[in-house]
Amino acid sequence: MRLSSAIIACGILLAAGSAAAADSRVFIVANQADGYGVDECLARGDKCGAHAARAYCQSREFAQATAYRRIEPAEVTGAVPSAGGERCSGPACGEYVAITCQR
Repeated sequence: MRLSSAIIACGILLAAGSAAAADSRVFIVANQADGYGVDECLARGDKCGAHAARAYCQSREFAQATAYRRIEPAEVTGAVPSAGGERCSGPACGEYVAITCQR
């Protein structure tokens, strides 16, 4: 009886440990127009951005990208400095993309 309780307890601990190993992190990157359209794919969350998002995650030693989307600068909670009086005139000014990576 004690042996089966010990086995069940070990199983629960192992299951909890493997859930913690599924580490995920959100990266905020500037959405820069590169002329290839990858920026638009990422910003719109289109399927064509999946490869770029996965490559970004793999370059940071994560296995896969689970999500990617355009975010507003206000969502970054003050980490993005605002230019004092300067106005951006490009089509992708102030656009950022959030990429969620998972190990």
